[in-house]
Amino acid sequence: MGGRIGKHKLRCIVCGSEYGPAPIHWCGECGGLLEVVMELPKRSIFVKIRGRRWFVWRYRELLPVDREDCIVSLYEGGTRLLGLGEFNGLSVYVKVEGDNPTGSFKDRGMTVGVSKAVEFGFNKVACASTGNTSASLAAYAARAGLEAFVFLPRGKVARGKLFQAIAYGAKIIEVDGSFDDALRTVVNHVKEGAGAYLLNSVNPYRLEGQKTLAYEVYEQLGSVPDYVFVPVGNAGNISAIWKGFKELRDMDLIDSVPVMVGVQARGAAPLVDMYRGDGVFRPVENPETIATAIRIGNPVNWRKAWSAVSESGGWFLSVSDGEIVRAQLELARRFGILVEPASASAYAGFLKDIDKLDGTVVIVTTGHGLKDPDVLSYWDLQGLV
Repeated sequence: MGGRIGKHKLRCIVCGSEYGPAPIHWCGECGGLLEVVMELPKRSIFVKIRGRRWFVWRYRELLPVDREDCIVSLYEGGTRLLGLGEFNGLSVYVKVEGDNPTGSFKDRGMTVGVSKAVEFGFNKVACASTGNTSASLAAYAARAGLEAFVFLPRGKVARGKLFQAIAYGAKIIEVDGSFDDALRTVVNHVKEGAGAYLLNSVNPYRLEGQKTLAYEVYEQLGSVPDYVFVPVGNAGNISAIWKGFKELRDMDLIDSVPVMVGVQARGAAPLVDMYRGDGVFRPVENPETIATAIRIGNPVNWRKAWSAVSESGGWFLSVSDGEIVRAQLELARRFGILVEPASASAYAGFLKDIDKLDGTVVIVTTGHGLKDPDVLSYWDLQGLV
């Protein structure tokens, strides 16, 4: 590819302790999650970027991989930004992350995460998943020649996503309980010396790939939107996108940043409860929603998501399963955009809060509709088909 790769360090989001590049996920001082702090290039880098292919590694100087020969890519990113026309005087766009190689936004992060696994010398990678992460991990591991281990909540992963993980050759470990139980299991598995590199969103490097959505929106619009609506499950994506916009501001490419709005399903909405309540985070013990990708009651990145929404002047809101599926069908039947239920939650949230907005809105739809065909039975029960 040529060109400089971004320099970086790791920093704890709780106590501020700093570390050099390393395959670590938590702070050794306080146990907090880590974030990547990039040594940002000058704003003129975007002049150089303009002539490159549209994919995540278009922004390689802004990504924390030290060796180009370790990059593992399926040409992810470069997804469509589709205009929906005017809504109540608003300019509204949908960022269609289902365009990615395995059909979800997780590919943006996985290309960086698996590249770091190769760079650090791992031959195994692992994750817990509601489906999209496992599909993405399995594909990129196959591309890199690594073993993939995916821990899934038994009976709670959409068939399309489970099919992907199996097809790409991942080893499937089913766990009784929820996604949160699966995550605890894989974390213990890794900590007990399994020799695998953990690639859930506790991994600070993986989130760096996901921030490139902000760069793309900036380039595609020629400016930044006033609002960005994002589905929130394990809560890494909204914080990663916010980080991307902040980095654009730090490079003096933009003067203002968007308001970030996090949308959760009503049956799995601990951050909404925190926002509307006393500001104390309390997990949801038994999360339930048709939107399987965000059926997470104890999001590990809740602090990062809370900071993204608070710093941007945004908010959290929840939507019901009925609102989600009606939004899903409206996107498909009115605009020709087929998304999975978790993605439709962002559009449902936009419709719910439309009277609060003015200017330009970007709605992030995180996964393709073919990921979860079982929702058809729900449509039928509701008389929607």
